[in-house]
Amino acid sequence: MKLSLNWIKDFVDIPADFDLKKLAYDLTMRTVEVEDMVYIPDSFKNIIVGKIVEILPHPNADMLRICRTDIGGGEIKEIVCGGSNLAEGMKVAVSTPGAIVRWHGEGEPVEIKVSKLRGVESYGMICAASEIGLGDLFRAEGEREILDLSAFPGEPGTCVANALGLDDYVLEIDNKSMTNRPDLWGHYGIAREIAAIYDLPLKKIEPFAGMDGNGFVIEVQDTERCPRYMGMQIENLSVKPAPFEMQSRLWRVGQRPINALVDITNYVMMATGQPTHAFDADHIKGHIVVRRAGEGEHLDLLNGKKLELTSDDLVIADTESPVGLAGVMGGSKDSILPETHRVILEVANFDGKGIRRTALRYENRTEAATRYEKAIDPERCDITMSLAVKLFKEIYPELSVSGFCDVYPKHLVPTEIDVSLDWLTRRLGERIPNEVMEKKLSEMGFTVTFDGDNMHVVSPTWRSTGDISIKDDIMEEVARMYGYENFKPTPITTSFTAAINQIDVDIDRRIREYLAKRCGMYEIFSYPWMQEAYVNALFGTTEGVLTLSQPPSPEERFLRSSLLPNLMKAVVENRRYYGEFMIFEGAKIFQDRDYTSEYDERELLPYERRNIAGAVVGDVKNLSDLFRKAKGILEYMPGYTHMEAFTMQQVEKPVWADANVWLNLCLGGKVIGNFALLSKKITLDLGLDTSAVLLFEIDVDELKPFTSRENKFVHLAEFPMNDYDISAIFEEKVAWKDICEVVEKSHENLLKKVSFVDEYRGKQVPAGKKSVTIRLTLGSDTKTLTSAEIEKAAGRILKRLSHDLGAELRS
Repeated sequence: MKLSLNWIKDFVDIPADFDLKKLAYDLTMRTVEVEDMVYIPDSFKNIIVGKIVEILPHPNADMLRICRTDIGGGEIKEIVCGGSNLAEGMKVAVSTPGAIVRWHGEGEPVEIKVSKLRGVESYGMICAASEIGLGDLFRAEGEREILDLSAFPGEPGTCVANALGLDDYVLEIDNKSMTNRPDLWGHYGIAREIAAIYDLPLKKIEPFAGMDGNGFVIEVQDTERCPRYMGMQIENLSVKPAPFEMQSRLWRVGQRPINALVDITNYVMMATGQPTHAFDADHIKGHIVVRRAGEGEHLDLLNGKKLELTSDDLVIADTESPVGLAGVMGGSKDSILPETHRVILEVANFDGKGIRRTALRYENRTEAATRYEKAIDPERCDITMSLAVKLFKEIYPELSVSGFCDVYPKHLVPTEIDVSLDWLTRRLGERIPNEVMEKKLSEMGFTVTFDGDNMHVVSPTWRSTGDISIKDDIMEEVARMYGYENFKPTPITTSFTAAINQIDVDIDRRIREYLAKRCGMYEIFSYPWMQEAYVNALFGTTEGVLTLSQPPSPEERFLRSSLLPNLMKAVVENRRYYGEFMIFEGAKIFQDRDYTSEYDERELLPYERRNIAGAVVGDVKNLSDLFRKAKGILEYMPGYTHMEAFTMQQVEKPVWADANVWLNLCLGGKVIGNFALLSKKITLDLGLDTSAVLLFEIDVDELKPFTSRENKFVHLAEFPMNDYDISAIFEEKVAWKDICEVVEKSHENLLKKVSFVDEYRGKQVPAGKKSVTIRLTLGSDTKTLTSAEIEKAAGRILKRLSHDLGAELRS
């Protein structure tokens, strides 16, 4: 989105000497991402106002003229031009050497140089509007028409941008950074943020006070999809150009000026973020009706699209037929024509989700739809109508209002949230003074009160349509307006007290690795929706399958209840290129279940299961080998993945299986999966005439992985461990087990581990005895041991061995 800095200044007084780089940075850090800040005159370097002093014929070309042009500073330059509307005394846009233009408004930019045209030297170029990027602001009536600047101030030599009042900065905002902020889709919303960031006063737009309706009727049949509709009938109008300043501002933010009636509606939308629309009142039969479209109703849009509507579409209609697609675009029937003299001004609020569905359905993304789908608050209609009426009166002082109606049956209730100050401090890592939070939140329209540890916050209406809903949203508001850079960095401390052994999660990973690495199967990934053709082919029905409210396509409206439909789609697509292959997929499936809530109300909610499915595919001639291969994959799976073995038996045949070649996978008396040959009928229906397809699908959540009986978590040592070997002589009958028990029961605090090194019998060892080398691992949890401490600890252990087992230190 583009924003004009001068336009923002209508609502907040930004100091003239303010650092605009800082403004862009602070907006990015606190509100929205400013991608760029463009100074408009930079696009008009070396493009100046010139005044044609004399027009001479070109000696070698009938279509060209030699224009002696005053370019300022007393310089008169000859410029060759083929414009159709050249006249002596005319002010024109002159591109002097070094300027960048597009020839006839097309192609790549080129740099202007002094050059000869048909033998006559030309100093620069007298430009058409399209050649210097002003084609949308000054629409040419003919192909060779030159931009006429005679109506604008500015002496020869003045930069064209300054002569046209384009001394302005344009902020380019990343739309993604304000997807959840419908209040920011206009200059007034951004001005409010700037005012809050820099503690500047925000100039208020007074809400529309309302007026007598004079019997003017608006009928809203669907108040859920249209919470509010304001309509005003205005007469004594005409189709004429809007004031240049209005046209200029629209052009700066990427809008093309059309005429005053249309430009007012676009101007107001860009100012407040609330779309508006003007109907030609003479085209409306009866009165305005806001309703759902009837199935098969037709509507021709302003852009020429012809729509066949559905009952999900909200339309603006008269008493005969639709005249506009609500929140998206008006129809050709109600369009503003050259003879329009009275209009019905619409300022309405529509349900965002419905507008988004409609815009996507007809691939008709408009500025209005983009704003409505973000969930605009209905209270914004008041300031929008107020600004629109003000502009109408300025441009058409002779107008009269013949009717007004405001349908607003249920007012928006502002969101109220309680926030614990102790919780806020813990989450932010710093205690922010109450007065600071109250000041910043109040500047953004929030109402704040404190009661002990509790901060009660009432959100403004423009933040109460889903943006602000939980206490974490308030925390974000406090943090960003306080300034992230003002928080002191603190290290994050994490304590690992025990290892987590997630055997139920690990089993899924082990199965995947087993199928891919040991069995040579290829893993695939599919979307969580299914194609209707494959669901019907495998299961014969879609009954009970969850459907998506906004599917990617009508054929893919079913949420995945089994992995087999998508697996078979992959089989069909790959069978065209490969003779034999094996694929598998592990993913969640979604099914319906009935459950009784704590209020004993029957509800139907989806639940998720982890499944894994695979396909072994090849030529039907090799069915026997393919079957053994697939069955072997399943039989060896429990052993390689460390889980309880399931059995294979025939309990209940899957609907997609061959009449004879099928098995159920059972565990604990329960069917947890299926393995079977795909039936011949389904194989033929899917165009796999010569193929054999063996499928399996397992409910992973029903598998029972083996638990570990030996592994335990031990902290890594923080200080060095020391190995100390002792060779001692024992009676032959003393077993290692006895030695180990005595060492471990010595209660030596520094002992961490005892290990067997070796055993020796020989000349140096008396008969009936043996030498055993014991390795003691000694260490401290609080310090590094000295050699003396190690020797002393080893001596205490040897003394205990001597006392209990008669051990003697080997010399």
